[in-house]
Amino acid sequence: MYKALHHVVAALLVTSAVSQSAITAEPALSPVRFGSTDWPWWRGPDRNGIAAADQTPPLTWSQTENVLWKAPVPGRGHGSVTVVGDQVFLATADEQADKQIVLCFDRNTGKELWQTVVHDGGIERKGNKKASQASGTLACDGERLFINFLNNGAAYTTALSRGGEQIWQTKISDYVVHQGYGSSPAIYESLVIVSADNKREGGGAIAGMNRATGEVVWRHARPATPNYPSPIILKVAGRDQVFLTGCDFVSSFAPLTGEKLWEIEGATTECVTSTVTDGNIILTSGGYPKNHMAAVRADGSGEVVWENNVRVYVPSMLIHDGTIYGVTDAGVAMCWEAATGKERWKGRLGGTFSSSPVMVGEHIFVINEAGEGFVFKADPAKFELVAENQLGNEVFATPTICGSRIYMRVAEQQGDVRQEMLYCIGKK
Repeated sequence: MYKALHHVVAALLVTSAVSQSAITAEPALSPVRFGSTDWPWWRGPDRNGIAAADQTPPLTWSQTENVLWKAPVPGRGHGSVTVVGDQVFLATADEQADKQIVLCFDRNTGKELWQTVVHDGGIERKGNKKASQASGTLACDGERLFINFLNNGAAYTTALSRGGEQIWQTKISDYVVHQGYGSSPAIYESLVIVSADNKREGGGAIAGMNRATGEVVWRHARPATPNYPSPIILKVAGRDQVFLTGCDFVSSFAPLTGEKLWEIEGATTECVTSTVTDGNIILTSGGYPKNHMAAVRADGSGEVVWENNVRVYVPSMLIHDGTIYGVTDAGVAMCWEAATGKERWKGRLGGTFSSSPVMVGEHIFVINEAGEGFVFKADPAKFELVAENQLGNEVFATPTICGSRIYMRVAEQQGDVRQEMLYCIGKK
């Protein structure tokens, strides 16, 4: 605790937006805890979209094949599933009832355990027709749940207990809608780190909040442009760094103090993907006003190692053993050499993609917007499609894969009624 306080006090020297009360009244915090078969936040335990290699789920599924359970989900959302212990968590928005909600299900049976209304009223209905009002993924530190929602002209982070009781709620920033909002919280030691890039006058913000109290420990204003990534924490160039790409910049911050470690121009304005790393470079990709993908040296030198104009705008990428795997928005699986950007192969999947790929062992799983699921080999030598599956009629959420199961949020069209379902796919 005293070491954490030392870092917080040091942060006062580099930012004027530190909360004094967060320093003087910081309660004791338990370490972040989750199990080896859990998926505690966006993009998984290592924040890179790679699941444990020994937890491979079935390669094939349908409405009847390898379905362990399914549960109806009220409303609509694009956030992914969070799994910790015996609980499964999901955010949703019921626009008819004007409520933004967190749901909890039993991991083994799919029974709904509780639902908590985080915002009653105030749902924003502007933006891209594909956008949802619950596009963030919950993060869990073992004791608390954290979720971001856009509501009544501002972005908020809310903390709940594992039983669904609200602990605190803190405003990140006022927010002017362009396309929508979907940033997910990231947990680091005593903090939960959140962002709300948007085009309001004065810009949005990235902030580190005390995860016990919600008080702001550090905060930086961001450029006044629309942008959609979540802050992602990776160990690169020998140190932990928080990365945000977009707003025409690639930015790096010290997670605990908020010190801006380095920032370069070079990303496009609007990005969505969460960056990945091989330990030396990070990837930035975006789709407006230009298609842009680049590898940036993360040691603060500002070096752009290579770049191309491939449109990997919405689905985040994977890096494994010096190889990058990605799926373009237009449905092409691609593979590049991480060090040079050299294209190794590409293969047509088909459809439009918003969901990101997930790697498990030698396989990569990805779902298109029409609910078509593809499994292909994580092989730098060639493209090999292993399986094709269909579930539901519409999918925007990235599947969660842990404990040899797939947790998949899909929408099914039942006559004139759109019904979201949460499926648990596994070997019976």
